[in-house]
Amino acid sequence: MKISDLKTGDNDVSITGEIAEISEPRSVQTKYGANTVAAAVVKDDSGSIKLTLWGRQISLVKQGDTVEISGGYVKEWNGELQLGVGKTGEIKVL
Repeated sequence: MKISDLKTGDNDVSITGEIAEISEPRSVQTKYGANTVAAAVVKDDSGSIKLTLWGRQISLVKQGDTVEISGGYVKEWNGELQLGVGKTGEIKVL
């Protein structure tokens, strides 16, 4: 699947792309307790999308890595599409 094909509500998304940038991790309070979150941008030849990284996912990738994401989901936050990888999903550096 290409990034340009993604739309709100997509589940079980599988894409391959490059980590174009990644923000500094920050601590947040969620309904599940304290956690760390960072925002990355993943791109392919069709476009780019913000990728939300939680906890240990942050240490898996760095800028310039090519990654394969499976089991992802797409949601809209503040008018912007975002890709997430839940507990059943996987981020693999190629």
